[in-house]
Parts: sequence; C-alpha cells; structure tokens
Amino acid sequence: MAVGSADPWMSAETCPLSCSCSSTRISCVDPEWDINAIPILSEAEMENITDIYIVNQISLSSINDKDLYYYKNLRNLTVINSRLTYVSKLAFENNIKLQYLNLKDNNLSTLSWRIFHHLNISYLFLSGNPLHCSCENMWIKLWLGEEADAQELRCIEDGGGRKLLSRLTLPNCEVPMATLSPSRVTLKEGENLDLSCTTSGEPAPDLIWSTALLSSYEITTSGQTSTLRLSNLSSLDHNSKISCTAENIVGEKGSSLLLDILFPPKITKLSDAISDHHWCIPFSVSGNPKPELQWLQNDRPVTEGAYIMTLIHDITDREYHGCLQLDNPTHLNNGNYTLIAKNKFGMDQKAVDAHFMLEPWGEERRSQIHNIRLFKSVKGCMIVSLISSFVTLMCRSSFLVVQLYVVVGIAAVAFTGFLLMLVILKFGGNSKFGIKGPSSVISNDDDSASPLHHVSNGSNTPSSSEMGPDAVIIGMTKIPVIENPQYFRSTNSLLKTDTFVQHIKRHNIVLKRELGEGAFGKVFLAECYNLSPDQEKILVAVKTLKEASENARKDFQREAELLTNLQHEHIVTFYGVCVESDPLIMVFEYMKHGDLNKAHGPDAVLMTEGQTTRPVELTQSQMLHIAQQIASGMVYLASQHFVHRDLATRNCLVGENLLVKIGDFGMSRDVYSTDYYRVGGHTMLPIRWMPPESIMYRKFTTESDVWSLGVVLWEIFTYGKQPWYQLSNNEVIECITQGRVLQRPRTCPKEVYDLMLGCWQREPHMRLNIKEIHGLLLNLAKASPVYLDILG
Repeated sequence: MAVGSADPWMSAETCPLSCSCSSTRISCVDPEWDINAIPILSEAEMENITDIYIVNQISLSSINDKDLYYYKNLRNLTVINSRLTYVSKLAFENNIKLQYLNLKDNNLSTLSWRIFHHLNISYLFLSGNPLHCSCENMWIKLWLGEEADAQELRCIEDGGGRKLLSRLTLPNCEVPMATLSPSRVTLKEGENLDLSCTTSGEPAPDLIWSTALLSSYEITTSGQTSTLRLSNLSSLDHNSKISCTAENIVGEKGSSLLLDILFPPKITKLSDAISDHHWCIPFSVSGNPKPELQWLQNDRPVTEGAYIMTLIHDITDREYHGCLQLDNPTHLNNGNYTLIAKNKFGMDQKAVDAHFMLEPWGEERRSQIHNIRLFKSVKGCMIVSLISSFVTLMCRSSFLVVQLYVVVGIAAVAFTGFLLMLVILKFGGNSKFGIKGPSSVISNDDDSASPLHHVSNGSNTPSSSEMGPDAVIIGMTKIPVIENPQYFRSTNSLLKTDTFVQHIKRHNIVLKRELGEGAFGKVFLAECYNLSPDQEKILVAVKTLKEASENARKDFQREAELLTNLQHEHIVTFYGVCVESDPLIMVFEYMKHGDLNKAHGPDAVLMTEGQTTRPVELTQSQMLHIAQQIASGMVYLASQHFVHRDLATRNCLVGENLLVKIGDFGMSRDVYSTDYYRVGGHTMLPIRWMPPESIMYRKFTTESDVWSLGVVLWEIFTYGKQPWYQLSNNEVIECITQGRVLQRPRTCPKEVYDLMLGCWQREPHMRLNIKEIHGLLLNLAKASPVYLDILG
C-alpha cells in the first residue's frame, strides 16, 4: 500500500512495527501487528505528520485527550474497520488544521459536537458505526444534512431497529437559540450599557458570555435570561465584540454585536519625518467618528495637492495609521508641523519638527556651494587662477617655490577627479544605478523583443538612451521606478559572455497561420525544418519584431542571449533567431492548447489524453498538478534571480497531457485588455495580480511574484475567473491596498486556500517562500489515493 513520501525517519525505530512511516504520513494497516493507540513518535516527527491512516486495528478502542496533541499539522485522519469506541472531547484540541476525518466501520455509539466545534472539517464519514438514535447524536444529522443520506448513515433505536439518521426526530431535543438585545449599540465614552441575552432550546441550554473588555461589567442571570451591565464605557473597547452563546447536547448558537463607542480624537503617535519612497511624517490617530485631519507648517495651514498629501495606510479597530507624504520636499518645507485632529466630540493636536534640505543661502550651505564652485570649472579656470596667484607669489619670494609645487599638485589631482566625475555622469546617465547586477525581470513589455526581458539593477532596456534615469518601460510608456534594494547584487551579470544564440535560416521557417498580434509585432504558427535531428520539421511559434531600429536590434540580441540561458522543463523553450532580413524573428516551442486561461476556462476544450472535442472540467488533483508545474518554473526563475512581474494563467501555456510552461508572447495586453489597468497613455499594469507594494511603489521582487502565484492558484480553482471580477479597477486598487484578499473558491480545499493566504501576506517578508509553495503543492498533488478521491 502506498504511504506517501518514501523518505525514512531520522529515527526510524520510533515507528511501530505494524506501521509504515514517512516524513509526513503514518500508515498502520497490518492486522497481525495490532496497535492499541495512536503511534507516539518524537515531538519533531509528530509535528511534521499531515496524514494518519489506520485500518483493521482491533485493539484500538479510544482516542484520548493527548493522543494527537503533538500532531499540530495533521490534516487527514482515517481510522476505519477497527474497534474505536470512544473519542475524547479534547481529542482534537490541538489539531486545528484537521480537515478530513474518516471513522467508518468502528464501534462508536455517541459523539459530541464539542469534539469538532473549533475545527473546519470539510469531510466527515461515520457510516458503519452503531450510533444511538439519541439527542446527543442529533447534531450529526443537522451538520451533515443531505450528506447523511449519501453515506446511508443509520442509527439504532431502543428496540434494536435501524433508522436513517436523516429521518430522526426526537421530543425535547432541539438546537438552542440565543437572542442579544439590543442588536446594535452606539454610545458615548463614559456612558453605561445594559445588554440582555435570552436563550431557548431543549434540553435547557447553558448561557455563556464572551467578552474581552477594559470597561467594568457585571453579569446577572435569571432563568433563561442573562444581563450584562457595562459601566463607564472606555474608548479602548470601541469595535470590541460581545457574544452570548447557548449550548446544550444538540449544539450551540450564538448572537453577537460590536460596540460602537463615540469618543473625541487622540493623536497616539506623531514621529519625525523619514525618507522612504517619499518623505513621510508618520502618525496614528484614534477617534469615532473618524477625525478630520489638518496640518499646519509654522502655524500656517498646509495646502495639500499632488506633492503634499495626507495618506491613511492602515485602519485598525480603533486607530487610523498614515503619514503626511511629501514628494521631493525642499528647504521651503522645513519647519514645525502641527497635526490637528477634530470630530464633533473634541480635538487633539501634536507637533513635530521636520528638516528635509539645507537652506541654499544659509551659512553652511554658502560654504558648501563655494567649495563646489571651486571644483566645478570644466575649462580649468580654477587651476589657472591658482597657478597665476602662486606664480605672482613666487616672483615676490623665492622660498614659496616649494609651496607652489604642492598647491599645483593638489589642484591637478582635484581637476583629474573632477574630469573623472564628468565621465561617470556622462556615461552613467542612461542608468539610474550605473552598474549591472544579476537581478532580471521576465517582462511582458509590448515593445520588448521577447517574452523574457533582462534588467540591470531595475532599469529596463538600457539601450533606449532617450529614457530618463528614473524610467522603466511597461507597455510602450515610461513610469517612475522606486529604488529597489532587493534587485541589487554584488556579483556579475547573469548573462554569460560566451552565450551562443542559434541562428535559423529564413527558408527553414514556413508560416502557417497567425496566432495573435501585440504592439511589438505578430506571432505565427510555423513549421521549422532542420531544427531537430530526430524530426524533419516541427511546429513552432514564431514571434516577429515590428520595429527594427538600432536600439530595438540591440534589445533583440540581448533578449536572445537571455532566453538561450533559460532552460527548464516548465519554461517555454527558446530555439533561436532569424536575423537575415526584416522582420527579426524569434522561434519558440509551440504549446498546442494555448494559454492556460483559455484552455482552463468554462468554455475550454482541454485535452488530457489524446484528442477530444468536448469540454473537460479538470479534477482538483489535475488542478494541483498544473499548479505545482507553474510553481516549479517560478522556483527556477527565482534561482536565476528573475522577477516575472506579470504571472497569470494567461501567461502560462498548455501542451499535451496537461504539461504547463511559463511563457508569454506579449499578446496578453491586447487579448486580455480588461485584465490590465491603463496608466497614462500606454502603460498597462496587471493590478488584479499585484501586491500592495507593487501597486503603490512599483516595487517588483520575488516576493511580489509569490503574491501573483497565489492569484494564479485562485484562477485555477475558479476555472479561470478574473480576480475581483465584480469590481472596477479603481475598486480593486482600493481593496488590495487596504488589505482585503480574494475569497476562497467554492471548489478549493482549505489547505490550498491557506497556501493562497500565505502568498497574500501584506508584508513581503512574511509571505511563503517559493520553494515552500512548490513543496506544499507537490505533496498535495502526490497525496494518498483516499485523499485525492475526496478532492476530486
């Protein structure tokens, strides 16, 4: 029997003789080597286990409080055809990731809902157990619903007869209810509040209040009604949740509300100005209703606009966190800044001194400018003046000759340094950073020569000399680039100096039909002769370059060298170029089924084996297979220090037998124009796939690709829906920058959605590592047959 990964334990002797153990799975299936309890291994080993599979163990009669305590990452538990009679109410207390539970064909007569109330169980199987037709088991009928009939789940009546659990009705056995009154509360700070909770249900339920308040309170109960009396409400309890819950053996129901406490503003933080992507004076302000904010500079109102603006970056339960952002402030912006926060209940203010730039006519600045001017004369006026002065002195006094030599030498060194600086400024002007490093970008720029684009330290297409130092091409338009330290390395460029790009004769390329067109040119399906030693001709995708300027040709050569060096089973293969005449041509592997979005969408015709003309809806195991292939390609790109910037299903291509590769021929912005947000004239940004730092600061890193990979997973498990399809582009930007994420797709397993959430952490360094993602997807794709059957 397959037991998952074949990796042995470091301490294999801890695995029971009757079981097989791997790094993530325990399987106990041999009835001759019977176990009487869940296997106990070392804490570290148990923590890595995700799957426990136990069959035919007749000595296993109970799962007790601590049996599974250290299996913190357990997701799937199967105990079938054993003599399991008892499951403790605390059995799964520490197994919050448990999703699949199969307890079929055991000896269970009752189970309490309290065993499972803190879990998010997706699959529960209980058929084949002698469950009593009792009120204590009524929750199973209510919880499983129609699934109880699908499992043919039956219970045993007092007379010994068996009855479908879905038809079980019992007197004095009903789900409890709890009603909280009032249902909404809005009060001023310092006032008092009485909340009443009334319960009902059979048997009579217990009533439990759940509060975490700083305000003082007391509880009084009479019969089925309980009152919570709060005194002197504190503003620190604003947006706090108060719940009352009714519990009996049938289940639990609760009612809750959020306290809406009105209070005057309080500035909890006002810090010194810091230089980030812009200058920022950070602040935090509390208040309800939301305070109006006003700034004073040296007691004069600050006029906000395109260069000075108040931004709120984060909103918590009680506070607004933001900054006064200043874009390239000068000495005129220096001064004392006062923040005033007002609402109808009061106001607060705080001040801080901010210094951005030296005053140009201040004493210190005049000295600096004077020194700069001494060294800035291109024609050597400074040296001439120095020489002239000291020659005069030499004529007056011969002992000054030595000093003349010294000063002339110093002046010569200074002049040489100044000329060197001019040379650096002259030839480094086309790049913001001047040096090349290994960080590169897979770009889908409309004007790039290929789907992969090389970047030297964050600066695209360095041969385009007309661009300013702070520009990057996206589409056909320049946008500002924020300095990104993560793109910098101290090693040499990734491109090999001896890269050999294969040149293909034009007469060996026979165009068959057009596949698409972008701003760069067209893509054709073609037959290519003499490309493979095993085949006379093969189908290829041919990308043409519309523009043939000198800069475009240099970019074309650079891209060809780059693509030649990228070789991976899940990156579209680049065969070579044809440069005999215009148009310039690049030759790529042809992926039969086109891009993944079209191949996988609701109207797709996707071939998994052989030829078919009917739509095929992928199973979840197949979707996991697709996802892990994309992740594998991204692991490779990350290892090569490449950042994709536009990872999406539209930019993944599908071949035979669900083979998926990352690649883009630049057509996405034309074919999928609604997936892009137009900025300015031509800049097209895939904002629905971008993390907050990329939207706000144009910061693209491996971590931003991880965010995009999470969105790709969402696309896969929604069968190709557009992310945030119900929202406009501006609404999407607002949602992402405010911290909202996409909801779990209906067909998506919880662990896959957990993986997506790991990709969508707001802080880049908190996101899952790309290798971790690939490993998790690989494990899910290779999961046990039982698990995959459930997924499918």
